Amino acid sequence: MSVDSSEIESLLRAAFPNGEIRVEGDDGRHFSALVVDESFRGKNRVQQQRAVYAALKGKMDGPDGALHALALTTRAPE
Repeated sequence: MSVDSSEIESLLRAAFPNGEIRVEGDDGRHFSALVVDESFRGKNRVQQQRAVYAALKGKMDGPDGALHALALTTRAPE
């Protein structure tokens, strides 16, 4: 079970339609993502990352999740 970067990007764009989103990785299980969105303003990093994980709709859940690792950078726009 694997996922590609375009699928991750689509899920993130649906949750953060006005955000800056970049997803990299091509092995089907390990990715990095940058999500810059106004909804993160005033939230700490844990809250921001929880919002991103929620947008992934279970893709990272458990050891058998389609997405094994995600190096995540989140922030509000400057």
